[in-house]
Amino acid sequence: MIGILLITHGSFGESLIQNVCHVLNKRPPLIAQLGVAAQDDPLDMLPLARTLMKEVDGGEGVLLMTDVFGATPANLALKLLEPGHVEGVSGVNLPMLLRALTYREKGMETMLQKAVSGARDGVVKLPVG
Repeated sequence: MIGILLITHGSFGESLIQNVCHVLNKRPPLIAQLGVAAQDDPLDMLPLARTLMKEVDGGEGVLLMTDVFGATPANLALKLLEPGHVEGVSGVNLPMLLRALTYREKGMETMLQKAVSGARDGVVKLPVG
């Protein structure tokens, strides 16, 4: 099973995990989050991020999910990537996370494709009426 580590601004990652627990009625295994505050030095966060990655890595790799590409959490995640074993996506939202959790037994490539499509397809204009 592929582990998931959310690296986000503040408590956004924890909020996503809490919502996943509500939807699934349980906390999924091998998932963690690291919230980055404005006063945090990203280089000081690297050792903690590596520790959390080890905790969620069940041997099949880790997917890092960040909120905004180019921001501090994503820049931190970029330092942790190991192609084929530690991959990353940005723009995390609840549909993306749910899709990633659903497909994490299918391998990293499938999980990445499904997570990205879940995020994209989860954004729809609500119909009127």
